[in-house]
Amino acid sequence: MTLEETLGAALRDRNLTLATAESCTGGLIAHRLTNVSGSSAYFLGGVVSYSNDAKQRLLGVPLATLVAYGAVSEPTARAMAQGARAAFHADLALAVTGIAGPGGGTPDKPVGLTYIALAAPDGEWVERHVWPGDRAAIKAQSAEAALSLAARYVRGELPP
Repeated sequence: MTLEETLGAALRDRNLTLATAESCTGGLIAHRLTNVSGSSAYFLGGVVSYSNDAKQRLLGVPLATLVAYGAVSEPTARAMAQGARAAFHADLALAVTGIAGPGGGTPDKPVGLTYIALAAPDGEWVERHVWPGDRAAIKAQSAEAALSLAARYVRGELPP
């Protein structure tokens, strides 16, 4: 059973809904979720907010957050997840923002840097990763980590 199938079954069993807000993964998380037959029972939809303008307009990420911390940051990932949860009226929302490369990296924010956030009724969690590999590998690892974060939440494995 794939991670998305396992997550989907757990969401369905617990009567929870999920939405996504994706930047560097470009819809890969939503793609994986919708590869599962019956995913419409728990997956409400997603936003690919690649530009800062889309993050602001579609997800409500404050301009001040983007200016102070940048698009690839913990506060931005958190705001994206909050925005997706609100926009879709979902129980849970995953968000991913990062630098998939090969360009765009800096000493402070290298290629492969990704923030993954989960917003839920009882809290929010953000993970920071720096993935190795090319653009496709970084996107794949980010999507896998996001699905894993949601699965750990649904299993009750995240700290309060």
